[in-house]
Amino acid sequence: DGVAQGRKVKCSLCTKILEKIQALAGDDPDEAAVLAALRKGCRKLGRLMAKPCQQLVKKYRDQITEGLQNGDAPRNICTALRICRS
Repeated sequence: DGVAQGRKVKCSLCTKILEKIQALAGDDPDEAAVLAALRKGCRKLGRLMAKPCQQLVKKYRDQITEGLQNGDAPRNICTALRICRS
């Protein structure tokens, strides 16, 4: 149905965004590295993804930062944010 479809798109979008941010932050990033990656990540995803990326980062900045610093997988972070189903 439409709702599940919308959620699925959001899940893959969230995962894709966080994979990009994680790649930019590097292995074992500190908070400054994660915040720099959050700023750069949305721009690097291109115009189409920039807006949803910025909304995601703005809404969940603390959880994303914590997840990336803990070394959590992007998919697991999106699940913890309740964007993806476990």
